[in-house]
Amino acid sequence: MQDSVIPIIPEDTQQAIAKPSWLKVRAPLSPEYRQTAALMRELKLNTVCEEASCPNIGGCWKHGSATFMILGRVCTRTCAFCDVATGRPDPVDADEPRHLAEAVARIGLKHVVITSVDRDDLPDGGAAHYAAVIHELRRRQPQLTIEILTPDFQRKPASCLSVIMDAGPDVFNHNIETVPRLYRKIRPGARYYTSLRLLQRAHEMDSKVITKSGIMLGLGESRDEVLQVLDDLRTADVDMLTIGQYLSPGKQHHPVKRYWTPEEFDELKYLAEKKGFAMVASAPLVRSSFHAEDAFKAARAKRRASMV
Repeated sequence: MQDSVIPIIPEDTQQAIAKPSWLKVRAPLSPEYRQTAALMRELKLNTVCEEASCPNIGGCWKHGSATFMILGRVCTRTCAFCDVATGRPDPVDADEPRHLAEAVARIGLKHVVITSVDRDDLPDGGAAHYAAVIHELRRRQPQLTIEILTPDFQRKPASCLSVIMDAGPDVFNHNIETVPRLYRKIRPGARYYTSLRLLQRAHEMDSKVITKSGIMLGLGESRDEVLQVLDDLRTADVDMLTIGQYLSPGKQHHPVKRYWTPEEFDELKYLAEKKGFAMVASAPLVRSSFHAEDAFKAARAKRRASMV
């Protein structure tokens, strides 16, 4: 199987490598896609599906699933992998919780995923707004399960995480993204151990909330470095894990150094499950919200079974 591995591209070159056939996806042309897009425009909402150029947007929107992105469309960080715009954000939209809850009701979601841009300009990094969104969703649909994918709240008061956890999400997700060695290049505004500690603190604050994280492959990491990240995440009591292939959004972003094969993703899934993760999604096109509702149900069921 080693013969099928596409070689790593040296650090000193920006040469593009051909995208393997297993990474091809269909264009998003379904009626459901158009309806979801129209609803987002009507309610002035943003989705990470669009802003981050997710390759799964066609399939997810066809099946009535979307990951909402709150706190605007402009991020205060400049991560080398991300296609979200960077700059000075607009003021926070106080009507956003109400509009988002309306969209969730109209789409008919039973499980919703909410993420955001980084808002280093706000004193609390946007924590209170996350809480407001959760409270409004709970008010409108008490049976809804809520998954949040937050920033790291670096250099913000420790109470920021408490505000969010007190609001009662069902899943707390924060992506570790890559291995520690690559943080300065890939996530220059973040720190690996800050992200790791955030996940651990979320578990400590409410062990009933399922914690989740994700990592991208193809940025220049080694297999041993990836396995160490998995160990670190388990030490932080992270329950769910997503592993996907990095796809460079454009020439101004970090280039793909290697395409990991489907067989390698399968091996990582096996090893991660052996390490104790309750749920692992590992495949080239997996992203943080990949089949989020099914993954949450599987992790919750496994956790409950382990407590019997």
